[in-house]
Amino acid sequence: MLSYRHAFHAGNHADVLKHFVLMQVIAHTAQKDKPFWYIDTHAGAGKYSLDAGYATQNAEYESGIAKLWNENDLPQALLNYVGYIKSLNQPSSPKTAKLNMYPGSPLCAQALLRADDRMRLFELHPSDFDILRENFKGHQRTVKIDMSNGFGGIKAILPPPPRRAVVLIDPPYEEKQDYQRVVEMIKDSLQRFATGTYIVWYPLLQRPEPHQMVEKLKQLDLKSWLNVSLTVQEPAIEGFGMYGSGLFIVNPPWTLPNTLSEAMPYLTEKLAVDDSASFEIDSHIS
Repeated sequence: MLSYRHAFHAGNHADVLKHFVLMQVIAHTAQKDKPFWYIDTHAGAGKYSLDAGYATQNAEYESGIAKLWNENDLPQALLNYVGYIKSLNQPSSPKTAKLNMYPGSPLCAQALLRADDRMRLFELHPSDFDILRENFKGHQRTVKIDMSNGFGGIKAILPPPPRRAVVLIDPPYEEKQDYQRVVEMIKDSLQRFATGTYIVWYPLLQRPEPHQMVEKLKQLDLKSWLNVSLTVQEPAIEGFGMYGSGLFIVNPPWTLPNTLSEAMPYLTEKLAVDDSASFEIDSHIS
């Protein structure tokens, strides 16, 4: 299926959680003086206009990044994330930046990569692939983009040459089989490259598959893992719609639990739609 376009959801509460955590993981990985790869299995278009096109239809960013835009008491980790997005919107003066563009995961990652680091991006949707390629024009030496499904494409590039990588797995879950595909992909990837850091994004829905997927991932005999989820509202009575999201991370940075413990109460308060908003952090790090 190729109907999913992330532009409809750019900058929403799920993007805020995903990209804030992604940038924390990459920043930690970059502290070590050895190159690494960033691999994105479902990269999307790279960046999204918020004042034109798809994003204006539901304006989901208004319940996400826009809620953090003018806050002056952000915890340091969130301040770094919001500050980066402001720099993209008005590079000359982030303090007066107006929110009209939101970066996708590849752009968030690129902001923290160094000269010897590399990106491998997979995107199957033809239109998003063309936009993604245009957004990274001039970066062919460090960024390779494949028009293919990352579920299969990743097998050919693991382990990466530097034996260090952060992998984001962010499928649309349009097909419920994607949940099982994620589990199989992680299992296969760990056999090829056991020391990589794998970040799995998932939606919180009134259906069993997301919870079942997380439980199956925990049962893979992982050395270290972390699961963080954010609920922004009570599930709808009719049973449809995403009421939150989560990230399951294999081989997370050891510093991440403390960072999340500081940031998640603030994030939950700011992104809450109603009184049922909450967060959970669960981890086993050795």
